[in-house]
Amino acid sequence: MQQHKIPEQLPVMEKLKILSDAAKYDVACTSSGVDRKNGSMGRGNAVACGICHSFSADGRCISLLKILLTNDCCYDCVYCVNRVGNDTERATFSPDEVCTLTMGFYRRNYIEGLFLSSAVYRNPSYTMELIYETVLRLRTVYHFHGYIHVKAIPGADPQLIQQTGFLVDRMSCNLELPTAEGLRSLAPNKPRRQLLKPMRQIQQQITVSKHEVALYRHAQPFVPAGQSTQMIIGATGESDYQIMSVSEALYGRFKMKRVFYSAYVGVNEDSRLPAVGTMPPLLREHRLYQADWLIRFYGFKAAELLSKRQPNFNLLLDPKCDWAVRHLETFPVEVMTADYYQLLRVPGLGVNSARRICRARRYGGLRFEDLKKMGVVLKRAMYFITCQGRVYMPFRMDERFITTNLLGLKERLPENVVRSGDTFRQLNLFDDFHLQMPVEQEDKRQVLTGQL
Repeated sequence: MQQHKIPEQLPVMEKLKILSDAAKYDVACTSSGVDRKNGSMGRGNAVACGICHSFSADGRCISLLKILLTNDCCYDCVYCVNRVGNDTERATFSPDEVCTLTMGFYRRNYIEGLFLSSAVYRNPSYTMELIYETVLRLRTVYHFHGYIHVKAIPGADPQLIQQTGFLVDRMSCNLELPTAEGLRSLAPNKPRRQLLKPMRQIQQQITVSKHEVALYRHAQPFVPAGQSTQMIIGATGESDYQIMSVSEALYGRFKMKRVFYSAYVGVNEDSRLPAVGTMPPLLREHRLYQADWLIRFYGFKAAELLSKRQPNFNLLLDPKCDWAVRHLETFPVEVMTADYYQLLRVPGLGVNSARRICRARRYGGLRFEDLKKMGVVLKRAMYFITCQGRVYMPFRMDERFITTNLLGLKERLPENVVRSGDTFRQLNLFDDFHLQMPVEQEDKRQVLTGQL
């Protein structure tokens, strides 16, 4: 492996300021779920409670050093702050500088791991070799056994990706945009096939590694925490249905641990992008994460949540509630007889509460009071379940009535929404429903008594 010379144009702390700020747009990092044990000569551990800005079971905040190796990019992706055409201050770390920073932050107990991403410096293989050299020195020279998450650079030599994968806990390769059309328009240097190739390589090698670890005691694991990816939301015109269909395919074909969604932040002036100053679609991003959770843990399919006729999520309701009120023919379900997967589809019931119900009902009948103790959110679940044939309270099994109560707006629901054809349709961001309503006497009373 050749030694790379990085021009030392700036002090290390100035580089850190630039490259840690540039890394904030990459959200594809999360808790590891990896338990890497330390030997007698090493430093640090990767603990299963997680890495990144997260909280452990005992309440500790655990974090990692999140930086770019470089923001000096040879690509000209329209949406990226680091595109080659932007007039921005550039900086590049050397492998030794990253190692020194990581160990310095670790010794001060600032971090428990490293998240290392990068722009494409010179060419993909050159950048990937720099990343490999960095993690190799961390593991072998500095004996760092903490959590490391790096980016696989699309277009790089597959051998470099494989060698790096045996040294790190997690790898990710960003899909960037949901569709090939969006990539052709905004990132012509990144054809979709080039992005999918390292994902497939990592997935296949993970599968091989699991078999080897099972057979051979000292086999070296390959990316034990799995791989993840990220999509930018709102830079192009894809619908939520297209985005969730792509995510579902990634989970199925590439065994992704996580798919991250990043609301587009306007950083570049371009006619193909939303105008600079446009608010990022954060609520939409939130709904996509909720739907992603339903696909991963609740047994939903993208085609159940959305369709070509209804391509976007209702911003007023979370995806699970929205699905339930559109499928009232499947409700109510009886908690004493419904199977586990039927319970999972009830709003207000999560994975843990559904399991508790399945265990508890073997020993006797359940009441609504018992469900509340198990963690069921009755204010949502009450419309969709019965307990030993009884409802929580009398109500109309009507989409309009249930939706209004789920929204918590009751009669204060905007009249324009009520009169619209399909009840509670997906709102257009430019709709004006005159939400500024006069304050009534009842509102004043509730404020004074603490009821509002």
